[in-house]
Amino acid sequence: MPKFYVLFICLCIALNPVKAQKPVTATGYPVIINKDTLFAFYTGQGLFTPAERAQVVTKRINGLISRLDFVADSLKLTHDSTLSVITYKAEVVFAINEQDSKFSELSRKALADNYYALLKQRLKTATESYNLKELAIQVGEAILVFALLILLIWLVNRAFGWLSKRIIGSWNQRVEALAQKGAPANYVNRLLPFVNTLLRAVKFAVIILLVYLALPVLFYIFPWTKPIATQLLGYVINPLKSIALAFLRYIPNLLTVLVIYMVTRYIVKLIGFIATEIKNGAFTIKNFYPDWAMPTYNIIRVILYAFMFVVIFPYLPGSDSKIFQGVTVFLGILFSFGSSSAISNMVSGLVLTYMRPFKLGDVVKVGDIMGTVIEKNILVTRLRTIKNEDITIPNATILGGHTINYSSTAKTAGLILNTTITIGYDAPWQQIQQLLINAAEATEGILPEPKPFVLQTALNDFNVSYQVNAYTNNPGIMAITYSALNRNIQDKFNEAGVEIMSPHFTSLRDGNGIQIPDNYKPDGYKTPGFGFNKDK
Repeated sequence: MPKFYVLFICLCIALNPVKAQKPVTATGYPVIINKDTLFAFYTGQGLFTPAERAQVVTKRINGLISRLDFVADSLKLTHDSTLSVITYKAEVVFAINEQDSKFSELSRKALADNYYALLKQRLKTATESYNLKELAIQVGEAILVFALLILLIWLVNRAFGWLSKRIIGSWNQRVEALAQKGAPANYVNRLLPFVNTLLRAVKFAVIILLVYLALPVLFYIFPWTKPIATQLLGYVINPLKSIALAFLRYIPNLLTVLVIYMVTRYIVKLIGFIATEIKNGAFTIKNFYPDWAMPTYNIIRVILYAFMFVVIFPYLPGSDSKIFQGVTVFLGILFSFGSSSAISNMVSGLVLTYMRPFKLGDVVKVGDIMGTVIEKNILVTRLRTIKNEDITIPNATILGGHTINYSSTAKTAGLILNTTITIGYDAPWQQIQQLLINAAEATEGILPEPKPFVLQTALNDFNVSYQVNAYTNNPGIMAITYSALNRNIQDKFNEAGVEIMSPHFTSLRDGNGIQIPDNYKPDGYKTPGFGFNKDK
């Protein structure tokens, strides 16, 4: 073909372009505003199909209409090499591409200009009628929500007022009943202001919660404040949602923890049953004393629960957290540094339990302290003296010193009470011993068998020491028994006319009367005078 003919054909095509015709088979998806079709999309854009694109643009335009601060003149149209974009305050409303112009007889820029002018005109008309109507409805809804909030606050006040009256009335009746029984009603009355304060705090908390929940409802009524409503609801819903999801995810671990706990609990119950039976004497274990049963049970229980905690620790929420682990280490260090003496007392308490130096009710002497054991625990031992003084002694102190138990053999072999007096060499020792034995036998609390006995413990410079020993099975009244024994010794010696001049005695008698009470002196007794030997 000649070159001239080809150039002629190209020139004709250039001077007479073929107009784009809308395909007959193409389906348009309309953008509808207030039940009126604004325009239609025949092609998709990006990931959107034509139908999805029309839905998104319709939603955006309706959102602009519902905004009370919308101004149609703020719509902007910009063109670039591939797209024409209509925006409102930096928000994209929709865009026109080259594919859209193929379904029109206009170019992309001309089509965008037509859509822009049509959108601007229609939105002006729609917002003028929509804004006033919607604003009136929204204000009415806000007033209704506010009135409902006031009603709820009033009901809360009435409910808590009624509850306060009921509590105060019931409280007063109970206080009167307790006062009639002799209970300290003043202490109960001092708790009433605390209860009232607690009720007021709960009431204010409920009111604040109602106000907080009402605010998102009010903000959600007005379109331009909907983001604030969503944010306020998020402050409540998001934590609750996180807690619920965390709980659901934790259910498998929770079941594991429950199984471990239940197994440990029933093992502890079984050991407790066995310990109770051993304590009550239902069955025995060789070389295992019944009073060891409960302390041993308590030790095993602590060990089992500690082992249980170690096993379930990895299943606890947050156990793998660095913060949780750091707090655990910190508490462990505090416990180690702050409880050295407590741990020492605990170890001593365990040792004392299995040493069995005394038991509850025994009369003991720890150092210089003597009393009845009224309490034994893992840390301390408490004694009650004869003066009703309760003395607390750390177990480490008891373990580090010596302890005298007056009750351990009192019921079987008997406890020997003893007291010592000194008598001059001029008194026959046979008479002195018999007088001491008679005094012991006359004392209440002294056992007749085994019989009392006397020991001569020392031959001093001016006198002889006589120690009377007598048996008793009641060390709890030891002080009273000693007092009665000393009284009887005085009576028996006075009756026999024997002087007790302890701890020192001399034999000088010239001019001195006998040192016994007057009612024990012989009839007609006179104090002798001083004797002189004139021959010397």
